[in-house]
Amino acid sequence: MTDVRVPTLGESVTEATVATWFKQPGDSINIDEMLCELETDKVTVEVPSPVAGIMGEIIAQEGTVVSMDALLTTIGEGTTKKSTDKAKDTSKKENEVGTISRTEINVPTLGESVSEATVATWFKRVGDEVKQDEMVCELETDKVSVEVPSPVSGFLEEIPSDKKRTFISLFLEYLDIIPPHPKTSSSGWEAIIKIFESEIN
Repeated sequence: MTDVRVPTLGESVTEATVATWFKQPGDSINIDEMLCELETDKVTVEVPSPVAGIMGEIIAQEGTVVSMDALLTTIGEGTTKKSTDKAKDTSKKENEVGTISRTEINVPTLGESVSEATVATWFKRVGDEVKQDEMVCELETDKVSVEVPSPVSGFLEEIPSDKKRTFISLFLEYLDIIPPHPKTSSSGWEAIIKIFESEIN
């Protein structure tokens, strides 16, 4: 615990009035950060913190007349709960972002000598929740119709097919699936869907 006292005020000046407190008990303080302002008949003096830490109780309230070297407040060690919560929240968000992975759903093998298929129907749209093994779309060729299942559970993120909705190659066209994110709102998904619809219409 470090005491913060009234500094030297000037020649022949022995008293000052606490005019303003810039900080309050519990606030996080940096070294040399101004804590309060003192006024005398001759000068106005700002009082800095000698250390970093947490501000303790205000001993001399605003309007109090204090003498030189009188105790104003104290600075304790540590960080505020607010600062700690903020650090935890930042760490949590970083962890959430770090756990997101994407799974490509490629066009399956369509049959001997078949290299192209047309996307006939989408059973899911961008933003929809998808279960593992749930069918996401149906492909058609001259010979067969193929339903394409999702290999994982998550949300349908993107459908990067062209406006003709034709798969040109077995590997260039795919869907993206991302795991459910607890903070993704329904309005956010609706906005994504509208953007996609404007691109394909």
